[in-house]
Amino acid sequence: MKWLILILFLAAFGSIVTGFLTEEPYSQKLIGFGVAGLFIVVFPLFTYYRWKDRSVKDYMLTKENLDKMRDFRDNKKA
Repeated sequence: MKWLILILFLAAFGSIVTGFLTEEPYSQKLIGFGVAGLFIVVFPLFTYYRWKDRSVKDYMLTKENLDKMRDFRDNKKA
């Protein structure tokens, strides 16, 4: 999955750079497809890949997590 994301990112970035550097009639389309590829394909795949084994509960501000943060802050000051 990591390699697929890297290849798609390089393809989208290459399309954007090629669109900026060439004076072809379709250079604007290259830029547009590159940007669309990044936001519609690459970023969601990257987000899924990075968050697939994590629990959202660990990042929510629940009473237990707030107490852990307060304990950590108090222990760090002492």
